[in-house]
Amino acid sequence: MPGFVQCVNVVANFGRFSMTSIILAGGKSSRLGRSKALQVIGSKSLIQWVIDHLAIFSSEIIVVTANGEPIASSSTIRIKTVADTYSSKSALVGIYSGLIASANPRAIVVGCDMPFLSIGLLKYMAQICSNFDVVVPQLKNKLEPLCAVYSKNCVAPIRCLLEHNELRISKLFTLVKAKYVEKDEINRFDPEHLSFFNINSGLDLAKARKLAIKKGWLYSGQESDSFSNHLITAS
Repeated sequence: MPGFVQCVNVVANFGRFSMTSIILAGGKSSRLGRSKALQVIGSKSLIQWVIDHLAIFSSEIIVVTANGEPIASSSTIRIKTVADTYSSKSALVGIYSGLIASANPRAIVVGCDMPFLSIGLLKYMAQICSNFDVVVPQLKNKLEPLCAVYSKNCVAPIRCLLEHNELRISKLFTLVKAKYVEKDEINRFDPEHLSFFNINSGLDLAKARKLAIKKGWLYSGQESDSFSNHLITAS
């Protein structure tokens, strides 16, 4: 079982940070027309792909949904589900709701529709976040706020924004101490920028399935060798 052994070694090498992972799953999925979190690539739902990446090094995983409805997961790590604290279905509300529920001072925040997260990139951002309120990737002046690390210091500024009906995450970055992870840094871990591949439509889902096959990341029952090697080289 070489694939399984490699995957165990990866977990041992990474360890678990004292950091929460927050998965946002409260969106309307209007373009796809059905729940994005439960769409399948290979034998796993999108949210299971995300959970499997985060469970390698996160001590707590929180899934934020619109009404706190549970989402099925096959992971052994405990998954906490919380509801959006405001009725407006926006990513900023999801971040706020997750941070309030978090037992740790900092949290990785990702979307439920991002199956190809780079563990190496997430680990890097977790390692450099101690002096910042937000650590967020930036490519060609485009921010990736749903693949970022947030501190609980963001709770009060977010609450203020929401109370003024301001839902833009970018506005938060002007109110807190932010670290922008630039392209050269990102390329060390994720040169194809697949961490930011998210699924909004049927075409995106079809592309993700083809990509998973091409990369050899599909498995049956246990991790394939190629996917385990991907985890190792991402470190």
